[in-house]
Amino acid sequence: MDTKLCYKISILFSILFITNVISQEKKEIIAERIKTPPKIDGILDDDVWKNLPAYSDFQMWQPGNEGIVPESIQSEVKMAYDNKAVYFAAYLYDDQPDKVLRQFSQRDNIFVQADFFSIAINTYNDGVNETRFFITSAGTIGDARADQFNEDFSYNVVFAAQASFDDKGWYAEFKIPYNALRFPEVAIQDWSINFYRRLQNRNQTHTWNLIDNRVGQQTQYNGIVKGVENINPPVRLTFFPFLQGLVSNTDGNTETDFSAGMDVKYGLSDSFTLDATLIPDFGQAAFDEVQLNLGPFEQTFGENRQFFTEGTELFNKGNIFFSRRIGGRPSESISDDDLRINEEAEDTPSKINLLNALKISGRTKGNLGVGILNAITEKTEVSITDTINGDSRKAVIEPLTNYNVFVLDQQFNKNSSVSLINTSVIRNGSKFRDANVSGLVWNLANKANAYRITGRAITSYLNLKDDNIGGFASDIDFDRIKGKIRFGLGHSLANKTFDINDLGVNFRNNYNSFRANVSYQIFEPKGIFNNYRINLFARHRRLLDPSVQTQNQLGFNTFFVTRERLAFGARGSFNSEEKDYFEPRIDGRFVTFSSSFGGRAFISSDYRKKFAYDVSVGTRQWFDDPQKIYRVEISPRYRFSNKFLLILRSEYFNREEFGYIDDDGTDVFLGQRDRISLENSISASYNFDPFKAINLRFRNFWSTADYSNNLFYILNDDGSRSQIDYNTSENNPNTNFNIWNLDVSFSWRFAPGSEATLLYRNQIFNDDELSTLNYTQSLDNLFEQPIQHTLSLRVVYFLDINNLKRSSKG
Repeated sequence: MDTKLCYKISILFSILFITNVISQEKKEIIAERIKTPPKIDGILDDDVWKNLPAYSDFQMWQPGNEGIVPESIQSEVKMAYDNKAVYFAAYLYDDQPDKVLRQFSQRDNIFVQADFFSIAINTYNDGVNETRFFITSAGTIGDARADQFNEDFSYNVVFAAQASFDDKGWYAEFKIPYNALRFPEVAIQDWSINFYRRLQNRNQTHTWNLIDNRVGQQTQYNGIVKGVENINPPVRLTFFPFLQGLVSNTDGNTETDFSAGMDVKYGLSDSFTLDATLIPDFGQAAFDEVQLNLGPFEQTFGENRQFFTEGTELFNKGNIFFSRRIGGRPSESISDDDLRINEEAEDTPSKINLLNALKISGRTKGNLGVGILNAITEKTEVSITDTINGDSRKAVIEPLTNYNVFVLDQQFNKNSSVSLINTSVIRNGSKFRDANVSGLVWNLANKANAYRITGRAITSYLNLKDDNIGGFASDIDFDRIKGKIRFGLGHSLANKTFDINDLGVNFRNNYNSFRANVSYQIFEPKGIFNNYRINLFARHRRLLDPSVQTQNQLGFNTFFVTRERLAFGARGSFNSEEKDYFEPRIDGRFVTFSSSFGGRAFISSDYRKKFAYDVSVGTRQWFDDPQKIYRVEISPRYRFSNKFLLILRSEYFNREEFGYIDDDGTDVFLGQRDRISLENSISASYNFDPFKAINLRFRNFWSTADYSNNLFYILNDDGSRSQIDYNTSENNPNTNFNIWNLDVSFSWRFAPGSEATLLYRNQIFNDDELSTLNYTQSLDNLFEQPIQHTLSLRVVYFLDINNLKRSSKG
């Protein structure tokens, strides 16, 4: 190797991995063992609190580190523990307690117009993984799992917290059982902790241990917990049995259903937990926000099933696991080639029933995270009937299927990790495809937290009936993550056969792309701004095979927040001529789109006021094509009281474009179309208290694709298009798409971990070829369709084996 090259490499590694800052001295809190636990009522008059030391001297964190927290709004914290739980008392002083905002909300809805206090516990003191517990000034509790990049509120455990007020401020009291935490089985625990206090009206957040905004992540700035030792927690075994009754009526046909099942959590050790769902039922999961999809890629939706959203941070390493594949659409369908003369097949179901699922996850004292997820879906058939003689037969469209995810995640240096992840889908029967995906994922930062290298290398393998196919993809990014000026470089690659879609999502393969960016941001208020950020970026996109350029992009995005809490910003880009190899739907063919320029701007007002709003506008113009986009989104909100909040949202989208309508395997046909979309939604909540609420969620999405100007094209080999006459009688591309969803629910959290939900849902859908109808005419047609009405009651009850033992002893 060349000597100069070796020298340059050694310099690079020195910059990346040698510490060049003096580490900050961290605070310490001494947890004391107690014999008599406090009563968790938010009133800190228990004897135990009177005898424990208080820890104070909170520091400024937001909007900046500068300044000293006045004595009049200082905070104090006390900590204790026994063999069942850890306990906290927070004294949150305020010389103007009447001005503390107290908007009611339900569990985990923490970021409302209310103050909050939170505890961030890292039971491994690894600088990465935290469990956070919240309470607002209105008494709403929340919990989340957090790492360096994410805060996941889908994580739910059972803990107790209460708040109270007097003329000196407000107070919070917590009991966090050990079954809500995971920690190594050692005699002396090595924990770290930080406390956060949000003062909403003053627009400030204070932390107990200082967090330097300029360097690193929040999780790396915890103080040290001492004194937690020789704890002997009880068995961690909890049950969540549920009952659900449902009545559904569609076009005069009424169906009833009753189901029961149970979720189980079992502590295999103090560090590892098994979660299982037995006979699952997700009937009350939120509806998907379906849209008209004219593009070449499938439409996907976020996960709404609690089992697959709670405590899944390990399984999301590398972004190769997409839980909606489990219980999604069948892998096969009945085609005309599968049918005999005079046969008809019933409609293919949109989802497969999940029989059961379990996951095991935890972390060893050496900071090795281990995760195992397994799920089984049932064999699914459709009926095929001979329309002449009435004979029928069954055809399997999805066999009994096993889904597996396995993860190893080694963390080190309190800011870095290397992960291995493997997913597999095994379908019963030789005619169905099996799949396996393996990935190596890394996140490496130097000890000074100035530079970071992140990336992944993924291999995919498909076992088909007649062939086996392997694929590969990789991403690598180098970023400076310290200071006001930051920059980064990145590269992404995938070959033609890369496919993770059996248990993941990849819309594209066969790419070889590069990116670069530079940004400037402030960390202390300056002038009229609390903070702002300006970012410039460039992207170069290519195919891997053949190696051809597909597009270049130059762009910017900005974000500003004033001291009066008015937020605004914009993003925009210039896109060079594009060769789109995906729109034609035939391998090797591409459509050429001319260069374009466009962007989007937004403004968001102060949510502390009763009336607030969000507005954004956007446009994109193509220079040489008959294409343009206009978009407007308006979302006003009004807080009638601390109990009642109403949010409206309306988005109008207009696009003139040409795109794919059909192909015969060789020739690709395009059409010029006018696309109009209008989406209206309402979100309303009335909170009686932090435990009971009525919620309304409404969405109506209308979209048309109108080809009535009769401009149709055939795609040429060079990506250009030539106008042709196209017969729409056999394939009419005109579309009028309208969907309506309404959910009204009453939820009652009647005991810790237990909840009852009464849900009324109605939904309507219509899709026809009447593309020239306006919105009101389309609504009239929509309401002529059968409306599905559903009323369901679901009750979940929390049972702790230790409480059952105490009950059995009288």
